[in-house]
Amino acid sequence: MRILVVEDEPKLARLLARGLAEEGHPADVALTGEEALWMADSDAYDAIVLDVMLPGLDGLAVCRRLRERKVWTPVLMLTARDALEDRIAGLDTGADDYLLKPFAFGELLARLRALARRGPSERPTELAAGDLRLDPASRRVWRGAAEIELSAKEFALLEVFMRRAGEALTRVQLLDGAWDMSFESRSNVVDVYVRYLREKIDRPFDRGSLETVRGIGYRLRKDGG
Repeated sequence: MRILVVEDEPKLARLLARGLAEEGHPADVALTGEEALWMADSDAYDAIVLDVMLPGLDGLAVCRRLRERKVWTPVLMLTARDALEDRIAGLDTGADDYLLKPFAFGELLARLRALARRGPSERPTELAAGDLRLDPASRRVWRGAAEIELSAKEFALLEVFMRRAGEALTRVQLLDGAWDMSFESRSNVVDVYVRYLREKIDRPFDRGSLETVRGIGYRLRKDGG
């Protein structure tokens, strides 16, 4: 594995790089977020170890910008922040894993090996079908530049559709994805909420992204209609 270590404490950065090299993993070091962006853009790494607390451009912003630039190298966040909200924020920006300081070097290696086995794959933080966009972290939806207000259940159903855009989904699959087990598959709740979604994401924009698939259920067109 070739690793990019992004850490603003030079001593810790050198220790991590040396330890990784001793384990057979060449490591480059970036001391700032801006330097990390340039290096990750310019070179191919198998994983990035990214400290959250960086001067200037912090780790969350670095990770977000990497994903916006379609850089899908697995990212392991390092941070001294142990609050749940901080861990959620890190993962929602596009990070793949999260390790709290102080940590055991053996655990860092094990997590990096697990990330490398997955390999880089497209994991956008924002879902899109044509000009229809959905941000799971902020729970916001747009059609082009227009933001669309959805209820919690409408949002959950649309997220299921967008994660599997182009697929014909049965009512049971949609129930499993957006409702809890208290709803029976015989319920027409899916049809009701598909109608609600059409009224909000399609009709005002003269679109037809949500299609009825006879004998199966529904499909969201990949091009957004």
